[in-house]
Amino acid sequence: MGDDRQKKGPFGSEMSMETRLLLAFALMGLVLFVTQYFIPTAPPPAPQKKTAAAPAQTAPAAESPAPQSTPPPQPAAARSGQSNEAAPARLVAEKDESYIIETDVYRIVFSNRGAAVRSWVLKRYRDSEGNPVELVNAAAAPRAGWPYSYIFPRQKPAVDLNAALFVVSQPSPLIIEFRYNDGATTALKRFEFEQNFYRGRLLSEVALNGRPIEHQLAWRGGFGDRTVHNPAGVQKSVYYDAARQKLVEEGAHSPEKGPITVSGVFHFAGIEDTYFAAVALPRSESPLEFTAWSDLVPLKPGGEENAHPGVSLGGRARNEWTFFVGPKDTDILRATDRKLETMIDWGWFSFIAKPLFLALHWIHDHWTGNWGWAIVIATVIINLLMLPLRFSQLKSSQKMAQIQPELQAIQAKYKGLSMKDPKRQKMNEEMIALYQKHGINPMGGCLPLLLQMPFFIAFFKVLSVAIELRGAQWLWVADLSQPEASPIRLLPIGMLVTQVILQKMTPMTSPDPSQQRMMMVLMPVMLTVLFYSASSGLVLYWLTGNVVGIVQQYFFNRMAAKPAPAAAPAPRKK
Repeated sequence: MGDDRQKKGPFGSEMSMETRLLLAFALMGLVLFVTQYFIPTAPPPAPQKKTAAAPAQTAPAAESPAPQSTPPPQPAAARSGQSNEAAPARLVAEKDESYIIETDVYRIVFSNRGAAVRSWVLKRYRDSEGNPVELVNAAAAPRAGWPYSYIFPRQKPAVDLNAALFVVSQPSPLIIEFRYNDGATTALKRFEFEQNFYRGRLLSEVALNGRPIEHQLAWRGGFGDRTVHNPAGVQKSVYYDAARQKLVEEGAHSPEKGPITVSGVFHFAGIEDTYFAAVALPRSESPLEFTAWSDLVPLKPGGEENAHPGVSLGGRARNEWTFFVGPKDTDILRATDRKLETMIDWGWFSFIAKPLFLALHWIHDHWTGNWGWAIVIATVIINLLMLPLRFSQLKSSQKMAQIQPELQAIQAKYKGLSMKDPKRQKMNEEMIALYQKHGINPMGGCLPLLLQMPFFIAFFKVLSVAIELRGAQWLWVADLSQPEASPIRLLPIGMLVTQVILQKMTPMTSPDPSQQRMMMVLMPVMLTVLFYSASSGLVLYWLTGNVVGIVQQYFFNRMAAKPAPAAAPAPRKK
């Protein structure tokens, strides 16, 4: 899945979080390596290291911001049109009115002005302030228009349809039709919803003097949830190219120099952010026009303007498609259309991240009913699967500790040589021979870190993109996908304590006290700084791994044989 994804980052060369994590691990590994080279004071530096029914029918009158959608008002012009179908009836409403469609999952406010959407609320999801998620960015409307506004890329009608007053009818509580006819321009926009699903059907037609006019329908200015961190940065326009079997994403900054239009057969196309999407699924194999937009919209009233992505779709005089507007929940996406699952970015380690999420999902559904405990159990299982490798590393560390006297003797023998001195090659050969004699891999100390890195990054992606974990609670943690909200974060502190204990229990490969202190303090502090602002679920994963490691180390230290350290040969004179 991840391989089919073609990304155009909104920030150009800005590093992704995965890149930053890799750099962080690389820096830690570098520190571990360098400390063994330069910290020892007694011996010279050594090359070894370790380390988404009640038909809401019509909108409740008390909640409606305007006239309700129940009996749609029929202006005189409209009624006369119905009594004489042969006459070119005028269908023009007399005033601006709002209509509400409400299903089990949606509460949508339409306006007959432009037949556009003024509010689209997902009733089952809350923003970080506890309010239902609003997908319409009202702040963008003055500049970019409301969702499902018209765009005419070529011939334009004689009237501005986005400002025209449509006549509205509702054949059923879940269907709303907008019709307009001023004698020259005719337009029809029809939405049909399903009571329990995040999907529906759209039909749009425009004609001028009986001649069809090609048009697009737009959703510009991004989504309306202002509580999301960096909302403009996580929103993208997206389409799935059926011919190339590729998901193509355009960040908000890509169309900065002008809208980008492509034509083709798209399996779906629309706009998305990390957790939600609004896409169209064309009902035919004929080509569709996709235009990506970039609109400057303030994040808050009077605030700084940021580029927000937008999209307009269509290009035909009659546009008809199924739409999906809802959460990027794997089960919901799969039930709508399996290709929609490609919108979930599992990252570089998708081959680990997706199975990991499915395992977490299964543990949550069948065992725990809580995502936090599912993370704990999954972490324990992962550590148990890695037990043979861990024991092998522990034995290697113990052997390294035992041969320290011999290593120090070799280092002392070549003490004072510069890095360019040819005799250093001789020293390295003697050290390698010593490792081989005792069956030691000097890089074995880094193995646990290297083995955990793919799982760590995979956990990071699962916690970042899985909407199932968005707002998931565990004990005192309100949201496992976010850092703890309290000023003093207990999970990172617990991670620091357990990391120190684990480090203290692990045999040191160097007898030098300064290096031991460095390893016991520097490593836990670096990890705590790295994890302090990370999602709580990620910290919970690492903390659980530390606890499991402590238990494993305890039993290993009790069971492992403790042969006497090898005698260090006396240093020879050069």
